[in-house]
Amino acid sequence: TILEKRRHAQEQLDHLRTLLMWEPRGHADMYGCVFTEPVTPDGDVGVLFLHNEGFSTMCGHGIIALVVVAAATGMLTEAIARGEVRIDTPAGRVTAVPHLTASDRVDRVTFRNVPSFVPVTNLAVDVDEFGEVICDVAYGGAFYAYVPAERLGFRLVPEETQAIIDAGRRISEAVRGSLDIAHPSGDPDLGFLYGTIFVGAPHLAGSHSRNVCVFADGEVDRSPTGTGVSGRLAIHHARGDVAAGERIVVESILGTTFTGEIVGETMVGSHPAVIPEIGGRAWITGKHQFLVDPSDPLAAGFLLR
Repeated sequence: TILEKRRHAQEQLDHLRTLLMWEPRGHADMYGCVFTEPVTPDGDVGVLFLHNEGFSTMCGHGIIALVVVAAATGMLTEAIARGEVRIDTPAGRVTAVPHLTASDRVDRVTFRNVPSFVPVTNLAVDVDEFGEVICDVAYGGAFYAYVPAERLGFRLVPEETQAIIDAGRRISEAVRGSLDIAHPSGDPDLGFLYGTIFVGAPHLAGSHSRNVCVFADGEVDRSPTGTGVSGRLAIHHARGDVAAGERIVVESILGTTFTGEIVGETMVGSHPAVIPEIGGRAWITGKHQFLVDPSDPLAAGFLLR
């Protein structure tokens, strides 16, 4: 299974993760995808996601980038021609659709994520320097604590990045200490809090809101966070704020956007859940060949943050 592959990578291949994600080849906020063979009979590809701390279970923008790369390099010719890429992720099956231009370039990708649900609402935690913080916990391929940004005085702009990282780390630590997080499947590899998402007012006309996600070891998502938007759709649907078929636009800290829409409803264990469809764009910025000199004392990589 992909979860078994993820576990193998954690135990046997972590030196490759640090080599690729950490300095001098990467940086503290680097993120990556590793293509694998599929593990389901109808799957097109499997994927492992990696970051500054380890291997995550799902990544929305990683899915979008994966499809763009696959189309541009001819890696998944049949799936791209079919118009549907069936991806085996550690969180489960994700189905992505490449939207092509007249010249067959991928202009946009939408994907149907794993079922998303809300196990806890209005959780009060005591956070150093902030006092009591109220958050919701939702799952969209990973578990996040969702916090209104205005309660902490954040506008969610790049100039606030370090303060957002500090707050996100503190809140995540407080939630982990207050809540026993378990996925209804019972798989311990899915039962962990991945990070904290701050939700604020939009800065652009036509947008619903703005997200900033602090995950792993203080890593800041440059995208609006596809798994995070999925969890938010579950929260809004539970509150009656967003109906099935209603599309919202969510901004990132950079002002880039994802769309989010509820395309179905289901159950995950005893939890009512939604099927989210997320849409966004990605661009290839280069093709890189990384070199490792055996005599380099820092060959495994390093981080200063």
